[in-house]
Amino acid sequence: MAVKAEVKDLLEAGVHFGHLTRKWNPNMAPYIYMERNGIHVINLYKTVAKLDEACEALTKIAASGRKVLFVATKKQAKDIVAEKVSAVNMPYITERWPGGMLTNFVTIRKAVKKMTSIDRMKKDGTFDTLSKKERLQVERLRAKLEKNLGSIAEMTRLPGAIFVVDTMREHIAVKEAQKLNIPVFAMVDTNSDPRPIDYVIPANDDASKSIEIIMKQVTDAIAEGLTERKSEKAEAAEEKATRAEAPASTAVEEVETATAPAEAAPKVKKQAAEATGDDLTKIEGIGPKAAEALVEAGLGTYVALAEADPEKIKDLLTEFSSRLAHLDPGSWPKQAKMAADGEWEALNAWQEEAKGGIE
Repeated sequence: MAVKAEVKDLLEAGVHFGHLTRKWNPNMAPYIYMERNGIHVINLYKTVAKLDEACEALTKIAASGRKVLFVATKKQAKDIVAEKVSAVNMPYITERWPGGMLTNFVTIRKAVKKMTSIDRMKKDGTFDTLSKKERLQVERLRAKLEKNLGSIAEMTRLPGAIFVVDTMREHIAVKEAQKLNIPVFAMVDTNSDPRPIDYVIPANDDASKSIEIIMKQVTDAIAEGLTERKSEKAEAAEEKATRAEAPASTAVEEVETATAPAEAAPKVKKQAAEATGDDLTKIEGIGPKAAEALVEAGLGTYVALAEADPEKIKDLLTEFSSRLAHLDPGSWPKQAKMAADGEWEALNAWQEEAKGGIE
């Protein structure tokens, strides 16, 4: 379990310092404690609460096997983000946000593949056959692609969430994520608008120490999620090996179970799922907010979601929050059916074939 941040630690790091009062955004009023010497002071008790909430959600996203894209192009943040995020093997953008990074993901992937093809040329000797001028041009192109897109080379599909440092500077990234219903986590200062952000972390986004302590908490939460996923995979592999080595009597029992009345197995399976609940964020297109809406509506399992009507799902989402009204749940029952049947390889293959994870 990751060590949670304390108010004392955040205070020492200067997380509470906001902007000048004349530069404030009124929507940040709930997170402001007081004003002193013309500067707003952030309520660190609310920062701790919001940070814990964000870390819990990030742990679940990491445990589900999805990536979290970090965006921080300001000078104070880029080196800190690159260092912390590299440690948990997550993609990040620290140079400049390439327009259409999310909304035109297919084209961005082509640029990444171009970088890979240049590396292949160097390995198979094709690069040496080029003229000196052509080699120089290719080298420059490779260096440019590496600088802007090198950190997202392993991101083969749309991320499960994005984490932003300074929402005013990275407003294009926030808008693209909103358009695709990708959850947005962000450090939000007193001069920023928290309304477009799904998980607001009120904090000073200008000081290096403040950014570092928040990033440490966030990356620790992601590391915890990755550890959970790794242990789950190990347990699944161990269980599979145990089944393979099971005695013949067990095999006979399994055959008898399989030959039992057809209605019995689905009924037992459905009751078990309803008792435990499923991680709906493994379904492409369902974020934490949408999952919360489905659980509240009684569709918290793969079995229940597989039997639901997409139109009714859309009505439920709209009723839960107007911000979820643009979602298209058309493929959710299909994906849920594969998940309920344990066909994870088929589900992953379907999600990979979809354009950047979207049909």
